[in-house]
Amino acid sequence: MAIEGADIIKAAGLLGAGISMGLGAIGPGVGEGMAAAKACEAIGRNPKEAGLLTRTMLVGQAVSESTGIYSLVIALLLLFVV
Repeated sequence: MAIEGADIIKAAGLLGAGISMGLGAIGPGVGEGMAAAKACEAIGRNPKEAGLLTRTMLVGQAVSESTGIYSLVIALLLLFVV
């Protein structure tokens, strides 16, 4: 069985999708964890500002998660378009 060009392209697309999701999930995971840790430290130092800190943390985590969503879009494009 010979490997044709279309098979190589499909294999490269599948590999790219896996790498995209693998690397694309590391950044948001680490970033959101660090943001939550720092918010907990700040709330521990100043409990009166817990509402403001929680809101700010959630907005920051949403921005951080957008990179994970972009990598998901790229992975889906590689899976279904290529």
